[in-house]
Amino acid sequence: MPNRHHHHRAGCTLQRGFTLIEVLIVIAIVSILAAIAMPSYTAYLQRSKVPAGLDALQSYFTRMEQRFQDAGTYANASACALAVPTAQNYTISCTVSGGGTAYTATATGSGPLAGYTYSINSAGTRVTSAHPKGVPATNCWSIRGTSCDA
Repeated sequence: MPNRHHHHRAGCTLQRGFTLIEVLIVIAIVSILAAIAMPSYTAYLQRSKVPAGLDALQSYFTRMEQRFQDAGTYANASACALAVPTAQNYTISCTVSGGGTAYTATATGSGPLAGYTYSINSAGTRVTSAHPKGVPATNCWSIRGTSCDA
């Protein structure tokens, strides 16, 4: 009977799976990508919450203009004639000036929007007075920081 021994040749073994170094390289690449992407994503989520306050201020401005057309004043005694709106992550306030001929409504961010403050006055002037990335040099509302949004 012939001798039927199986011989393994060097280099013929099949490699299955990944080596430890390959796994570590993939983990390192994913970690670097996450470190780059996460701040951008977090900023995007934060910016997406800003418009609620701006919409509330714009709506309030429109309602106050209607009030002025009807009554000739923005005031009710020494306060703003209309109740301020509510907006998620904002505290909105209103102050009257000029004996009821002018006012300024302000939305101050809270919670995830702490550090954001926007206002609008009876002339329709929009101001970003506080923003984590700095405020624009001109009067406008900004979601991204020092640049004005259209």
